[in-house]
Amino acid sequence: MGINTENDIAANLQIGPTDQGMVRLYVQGEGIDLPFDFDPEEAEEIAAEIKAAAQRARAIG
Repeated sequence: MGINTENDIAANLQIGPTDQGMVRLYVQGEGIDLPFDFDPEEAEEIAAEIKAAAQRARAIG
């Protein structure tokens, strides 16, 4: 499975700070509970990557 592979999997995404000063991306779905913790600098890098991907997606669509 890759970026361009469609599927019918549904999941919820929650994003927020933890009480340990980390940024958590939490993915929850049927049979899936995935917490991803990042330090604030890593989270900012990920946010920049998401923004860049959104800009590229707009250019395609």
